Amino acid sequence: MHFKGTTLQDIAENANVSKSTVSRVLNNKSVVNSETRRTVLEAMKRLGYEPNAFARGLASGRSMTVGVVTQKFGSPYFDAILQGVIQGFTGTEYSPIFADGQWDQRVVSEAIRTLLGRQIDGLILLGCELDESHMIELQGRLPMLVVGRELASWDGQCLFIDNVMAAYEATNHLIEYGHRKIAMIRGIEHHQDSIRRHEGYCRALEDAGIAVDPKLVQDGDFSAQSGVIGVSSLLARGAPFTAVFCANDMMAIGARLALHRHGLRVPDDVSLVGFDDQGESAFLTPPLTTVRQPAREMGAAAAEGLMKLMQGETCRLPKLRATLQCRETVRRRQ
Repeated sequence: MHFKGTTLQDIAENANVSKSTVSRVLNNKSVVNSETRRTVLEAMKRLGYEPNAFARGLASGRSMTVGVVTQKFGSPYFDAILQGVIQGFTGTEYSPIFADGQWDQRVVSEAIRTLLGRQIDGLILLGCELDESHMIELQGRLPMLVVGRELASWDGQCLFIDNVMAAYEATNHLIEYGHRKIAMIRGIEHHQDSIRRHEGYCRALEDAGIAVDPKLVQDGDFSAQSGVIGVSSLLARGAPFTAVFCANDMMAIGARLALHRHGLRVPDDVSLVGFDDQGESAFLTPPLTTVRQPAREMGAAAAEGLMKLMQGETCRLPKLRATLQCRETVRRRQ
């Protein structure tokens, strides 16, 4: 039975111990012997007492909450990282609080201010595009990690994959299958991922002796709709292409639809490669060849690393690598 309003004094009387002993048990103080601890926990169970996390935080000087700022709720890639974060904190004393940055630095800044106002113990930023000076200021205030963004000065506190190499391998896969006129749909123009994936695309073409044609490069915004618009724009320019590399799977899905609407078959007429390997990509018609980012693993590793930082320990983040998932949207060019 759950009794509303159960106090520490009620538990103390039920367990026949002092109120301070109950408080020490709640705060996991090692000075309480195992027999007394068991007696207090049994009393709590009998009384249906649920510890008040806020009150415990006041007593310990910690809120036992962690702020997590993502770029966009509903993005398959960022949502997969969030699932990993949740997995990483499951079974621990910490509870994550999530905020949406909406791809807007001002919104991200406001979300961070709100989280700091809630006295979070640590912060995880996903793909954050804040100015690095602002990031350094935050770094001095509380333990924090960055996921999905490469920061040269943040050795050990940012977790990312090599976007240049991953895009290079994806483009090179198309080249190995005989494609020389390869279009690319990038993401948001100034976004780090867009810039680096475009760099990998250009390097692969140049290494194969293929000139980069600006007419075959189209900006997008990581949405499926921008994939539709991107392919339509490429076709409207009249520059022929036999393959399209998209900077994420959502744009590849949109590109696939646009190609279909223009009477072009994948992969018979145009080969297609995405990036991220979101959950649905293996079940498209045909299944999408794409670059797999270990998103869940990144989120879980970030949670584990941040807990170490919050406990004053050294954090060693793993080196994770993207891998090409070859499926059925690439065909050899005759």
